[in-house]
Amino acid sequence: MEAVVFFVCAVAVLAGALGVILARNPVHSALFLLMTLVGVAVLYLQLAAALVAAIQIVVYASAIVVLFLFMITLLGGDRVDRKSTRLNSSH
Repeated sequence: MEAVVFFVCAVAVLAGALGVILARNPVHSALFLLMTLVGVAVLYLQLAAALVAAIQIVVYASAIVVLFLFMITLLGGDRVDRKSTRLNSSH
C-alpha cells in the first residue's frame, strides 16, 4: 500500500512541476505549484516526518501560494491580452 501511495504522489509531484513550467495562465501555474507542494507533503508523511509535512502545508502550500495568487490578481496576470491572441489566430 505504501508503494502505491508513493508512486501516485510521485506522479502528482512530477505532473505538477511540469504544469508549473508549461501552464500559460499564471493562476493555473500557481495551482499546479499547490499540487506539487501537497504531494511533497504526503511524501514527507511517508517518511514519518510529520513536522516537516505540517510546515510544508502551513508555510508553503497555504501562505506562499496564496501570496502568489494575490500578486497575480493584483497585477492583472490572469487577464488574457486580446490583441496578442488576435494576432496569433490570424496566422
